[in-house]
Amino acid sequence: MRKFHKILCAVLALAMTASIGLGLTACKKNEESDKPTIQVMAKGQTHAFWKSVERGAKAAGEKYGYSIVFRGPKDETPNSIPEQKRLVSAAVSDSNTKALVIATIGQGFGDYLKRAKEKNMPVVEFDSGIFDKAEIPDPSPVVSSVATSNQLAAKLAADEFYKAVVKAELEKKAEYKVGVIQHDKSQTGIDRAGGFEEALKAAAKKDGLDSYLKIEKEIKDNTAGAYKSGLDALQTKGCKAIFMSNEGVVKECYAAVTSNPNQYKDLLFCGFDAGTSQINWAKDNGAKYAKLVGSVAQDSYNIGYKAVEQAAFALDPEKTVESTVSIAGVWWNNSNVDQMIKDGFVYEG
Repeated sequence: MRKFHKILCAVLALAMTASIGLGLTACKKNEESDKPTIQVMAKGQTHAFWKSVERGAKAAGEKYGYSIVFRGPKDETPNSIPEQKRLVSAAVSDSNTKALVIATIGQGFGDYLKRAKEKNMPVVEFDSGIFDKAEIPDPSPVVSSVATSNQLAAKLAADEFYKAVVKAELEKKAEYKVGVIQHDKSQTGIDRAGGFEEALKAAAKKDGLDSYLKIEKEIKDNTAGAYKSGLDALQTKGCKAIFMSNEGVVKECYAAVTSNPNQYKDLLFCGFDAGTSQINWAKDNGAKYAKLVGSVAQDSYNIGYKAVEQAAFALDPEKTVESTVSIAGVWWNNSNVDQMIKDGFVYEG
């Protein structure tokens, strides 16, 4: 009888503990549901980039007192446009949604933006924003755009590359040639190549070393072998350091460097974006191949954070919304690549 009594007491104690735990969980959920919502509509959910964006978005939501609903289709292909439309439509129709943060995959979102404006729901573009700007109604619900600045990211790459490599070479008081492979003639290509060149020249001028710096540029397009031909042309011109303006350039240059290491062994490289090839190259750290000194990647966490922050500011009459928020990016290399992958700034694939 005494044994049964002990068992009964233990069961009751466990039941009470479970009840308290469920109560606390329910209270927490109720607290979350009581908060006004900012919906974040991404172009995807599974990629490490979007996971990092989500962390930043939720951190800003916690700071400013909003529940963050982060959604997006499974992938970022045109086939996912109907799914994203359905999600956006649901977000705009939700009575608890106070603001929308959005990046669209393709066209066909104009009606949802018009509905957001009719509901006085502020919209913040982030990352690539609204795919077709012509769809944005007038008056526009879009109060802010938050994205990586290609020029600022390229400047960061130039500043870090200058400190790591170029400055010491210029201090030898002899001509030093840096090459730039611009991936195409798009505004992105222009901004990245131009931003890098401008910042590198400014850094050299600040140190009184600009007379020794010469920059050569190859503008290519995404056709087989084009970026390698740009690399070879710059090497022929005597360039000792090379800036590659996107992941595609990096992949092709990496393939060239690893397939013929002796030809390129004296070159030093600076990259943009990420990807498996670039990660492997950085981790090699000059042991087998020409060295990738480092790269600049998008600051995905801050893209998410700043986008939600601007949405929160738009809902607060005492705050001022910035119409454009430019994110500079983050520098990564062999010393911090593993942490950058873990944090979602640097992606594989």
